[in-house]
Amino acid sequence: MTRDGDQSPAVGIGEMLISSRSLDEYRAMFTLSEDDLSRKILDCPGGAAGFTSAVNHLGGDVTACDMAYFDSDAEQLAGIAERETVRGNRYIRAHSEQYDWTFFADPDEHLHLRRGAAEEFAADITRNPHRYVAGRLPALPFPDASFDLVLSSHLLFSYSDRLDAAFHLDAITELMRVARDELRIFPLVDSGPGAPYPHLDSLLADLGDRGIAGEVVEVEYRFQRGAHHMLVCHHIVRPAARTIVGGTP
Repeated sequence: MTRDGDQSPAVGIGEMLISSRSLDEYRAMFTLSEDDLSRKILDCPGGAAGFTSAVNHLGGDVTACDMAYFDSDAEQLAGIAERETVRGNRYIRAHSEQYDWTFFADPDEHLHLRRGAAEEFAADITRNPHRYVAGRLPALPFPDASFDLVLSSHLLFSYSDRLDAAFHLDAITELMRVARDELRIFPLVDSGPGAPYPHLDSLLADLGDRGIAGEVVEVEYRFQRGAHHMLVCHHIVRPAARTIVGGTP
């Protein structure tokens, strides 16, 4: 969530994309069960996804957070969602070899479904603006342990040409600060040819030093080639120190 002011060379799709993804796509990316969807969820960055609207409509409790919400009103965000949907679709048409046409049948279906999610987002942010909170990693405007489950897609690892290792460590630490139970991050490859994040092992070691355990888990979702794993993070529960009462044993 550092889209503004970034002049680094662009790889893959170019400028960071504000994406519109549906509930079905989120279910597949994050292996979300019905129990998961009943938890209090943060989607960060939420972009222009229809996920928040769809889950809350079903009785869930989802909040989206994104820096895109800072400077744009609902009408402007609706326009951005449409333009970004077209830009993303234009890229995949020009680079179809980078994609596995399993979740989407073809680029036309991709455009249709992403447009539907963008329209759902645009309608919901007008009706329920309190569900869309402006925020910027690595400092989010929420108290500790505000959410049961935090989801984060297509920012971390996707733009490793612009977001350095320190940012990844601090951003995940912050996402875990607001997570009571669990964080899921998808995907673990860059936004272009799908190269794996090169510093994952050292990142996991550094997270461990901060009391965070990370596990790489395969998911069934198939779209960008090579993008079929998520990182699942939990707080490490360290055993309490034993207190000996009554002298040395």
